[in-house]
Amino acid sequence: MIKKIPVSGPSITAKEIAYVTDAAENAWYENANVYHQKFERAFAGFVGTRHAVALPSCTSAIHLSLAAFGIGPGDEVIVPDVTWIASSAPISYVGATPVFADIEPDTWCMSAASLESCITARTKAVIPVDLYGNMPDMEAIRKIADARGIPVLEDAAEAIGSEYHGRKAGSLGRTGVFSFHGSKTLTTGEGGMLVTDDQELFNRVCFLRDHGRNQGDIMFLNAEVGFKYKMSSMQAALGLAQLERIDELVAMKRANFAKYRERLSDIPELTMNSEAAGVKNTYWMISAIFPREDRYRKETLVRRLAEGGIDSRPFFSPLSTLPAYREHPQAREAAARNKVSYSLSPYGINLPSGLNLTDAMIDQVCSTIKSILRNA
Repeated sequence: MIKKIPVSGPSITAKEIAYVTDAAENAWYENANVYHQKFERAFAGFVGTRHAVALPSCTSAIHLSLAAFGIGPGDEVIVPDVTWIASSAPISYVGATPVFADIEPDTWCMSAASLESCITARTKAVIPVDLYGNMPDMEAIRKIADARGIPVLEDAAEAIGSEYHGRKAGSLGRTGVFSFHGSKTLTTGEGGMLVTDDQELFNRVCFLRDHGRNQGDIMFLNAEVGFKYKMSSMQAALGLAQLERIDELVAMKRANFAKYRERLSDIPELTMNSEAAGVKNTYWMISAIFPREDRYRKETLVRRLAEGGIDSRPFFSPLSTLPAYREHPQAREAAARNKVSYSLSPYGINLPSGLNLTDAMIDQVCSTIKSILRNA
């Protein structure tokens, strides 16, 4: 049986194994929180924020952020139409309404102009997403949001190590959130992180994530109904080891993108991930937009690559097209408004981007793409 080239995956070394083994053996009793504290301190230092809170997922980090902002029924939260549903699902968790903004044709991230057109008197937060490791025009987005007193929740789930004019991804909003899923550049298997500079908000997040208990409470006198959102010591140990290798991991991602770009540079009709001036893209998912013709629809491309022993993923579909939002009144508005989202998504795929990629694998992917284009 031919072994397929995987679409994504981590780099795990003896360092990670040693840290996790130590946590399994020793992170109990008085040492139960040692790895959590080390990981959170190191992560906050890396991103450049005062606080970091280790969590079981990025989804929980978004949920906690919205809850800590005080968002609830009757409120609206703006998200880009093209992103994973985890960016928008927590809006429903708190009873608010997601509003889907269009994306830019080059960055594939939220359009500031579309954001501005979506704002109403009910808008209580905006969630720009650092899609596939790229960065939106955060200066324009923050200017629009700040002028109206709307908090920015930066979804940096896919962008650990990316930068916007010298600032790390995740540090550009009132909160920033990260994913450590097994597919991500930095992984804890499952897991996430919330970062913030806001001391009051940090205290509220810590309170809500521990079943509404005040810090230091040993009497179990829960003041509110909260949540149970905490990472295990073994996950924190794995994350700490990965964080100590983050420059290496990001360099691997960027090197792999450069190899793809070089090998595919002779196909002018293919559009790949962009990197604007002042932005450092970490290329979590190396992606390509094919010519906008029916023969190059993403479902067909994923199938054709699979026939060649290559796993790939379809470019995220607009949230407003998903069955989960089919009856949502905002979906109909988005379909009329979000021209870029609807024009790009059907023809985009994520190419193999795992940290186990070899030159031979990249050669195979690129030659298969050229064959598909040549024989379409």
